Amino acid sequence: MNFPDYAPLVAAQRAFFVDGHTRPIGWRKRQLEAIQAMFTDHHDDLCDALWKDLRRNVIDADLMDVGYCAREAAYALRHIDAWVKPTAEPTPMVFEPGDVRVNRDPLGVSLIIGAWNEPFMLLFGPLVAALAAGNTAVLKPSEVATNCAAAAARLVPKYFDPRAVAVVEGGVPETTALLAQQWDMIFFTGSPRVGKIVHQAAAQNLTPCVLELGGKNPTIVHSSADLEVAARRIAYGRFLNAGQICTAPDHVLVWPDVKDEFVQHLDDAIRAFYGDDPQQSPDYGRVVDRRNFDRLAALIDSGKAVVGGQTDVDERYIAPTVLVDVSEDSLIMKEEIFGPILPVLAIDSVSSVIRWVNSRPSPLSLYVFAEDSQVIDAILSATRSGDVEINDCAIHPLFPELPFGGVGNSGMGKYHGKWGFEAFTNARGVFHHSTRVDPRVRYPPYARHGLERAMLNRLTP
Repeated sequence: MNFPDYAPLVAAQRAFFVDGHTRPIGWRKRQLEAIQAMFTDHHDDLCDALWKDLRRNVIDADLMDVGYCAREAAYALRHIDAWVKPTAEPTPMVFEPGDVRVNRDPLGVSLIIGAWNEPFMLLFGPLVAALAAGNTAVLKPSEVATNCAAAAARLVPKYFDPRAVAVVEGGVPETTALLAQQWDMIFFTGSPRVGKIVHQAAAQNLTPCVLELGGKNPTIVHSSADLEVAARRIAYGRFLNAGQICTAPDHVLVWPDVKDEFVQHLDDAIRAFYGDDPQQSPDYGRVVDRRNFDRLAALIDSGKAVVGGQTDVDERYIAPTVLVDVSEDSLIMKEEIFGPILPVLAIDSVSSVIRWVNSRPSPLSLYVFAEDSQVIDAILSATRSGDVEINDCAIHPLFPELPFGGVGNSGMGKYHGKWGFEAFTNARGVFHHSTRVDPRVRYPPYARHGLERAMLNRLTP
């Protein structure tokens, strides 16, 4: 297999960074404005690419990708002056006069590897953070969303200096060749399996990483929940983008006494959203490619389809599907579904929920639907996940105020808003000590100082 040589590209970006072009706040703001302009000027073209790849409607395209990227850049522009300002810290008394502060320095040259399910959000969202922090970036869009990758490659050179931002298209050979380069930061969104490969490559140069990975997000529906609202919000989160979202509810654990009523509300919500024939709905998406279609179609047999279950290979269509009578050891419960199929299983106690969550890899998200605050507090205090939503699901990535990211198998590192800025910077401690006062008690020989040295030790942090 022939691998491309990206050393010249990385060298050019490193020289641009080392020469100091990316550090001025004015430069950073111009790059953020360029992101805004790109997603505003080419709104319709980018929405069209999403329609071709995923049959994403314009409302959802703006929510998760096109409008989202413009909003993320605007948020960074509003806050960047505060983010870059060094923070002052108290100076220990024995080291006065002095100045203690923390600078946020850019890391350098970054590699951002995106994913196909939200092709612009997961590529340009991290880019907002990288540029706000004063880095350069090479973008690697997923080759699976072909139209979106081509749009990024076509538009980025029109808005950015390639020494600051460049796009590399391609598949495994190109990604492998990129990972062989020396980076100052790697940001990857994808599966845990590929995340391990990326992390191993980064370890060769001790390169820091943010890994945004997947996970089987458990969704708890307690008997105290508002079942109609819960069903509506869960159906929205599961079937948005045909279920191809890393934060989508993966499976529902519902109390037995309300299970049948909850499933009926799910059926009602799906019909209200997409009609009696979701295949004809302009608001319902498609599976991205044949490989994923075949994988998902095989999972339907893991249980009894009480809603949906229909497929059309020519359109890559899988109906919004709800499964019951699903065995815990069935295939659908062993891997992230990442599609429009929702298993519903009965569970009968908070302790059982806690054991369920803790006996499996830590999920990216945990969703709890309940009106009983004791139930909510008990589950949250005894489990771990990247993030949590109470009485809603799948929408927390839209809030730049919240850190977003996984833990353990679902990832490492956080981003969005200031959290992304922090991920792409080095918190550099700086101590400036005046020479006007220089007490000899801090220096050897210590024995001659006696009591003074003991006092210094107590005063020093």
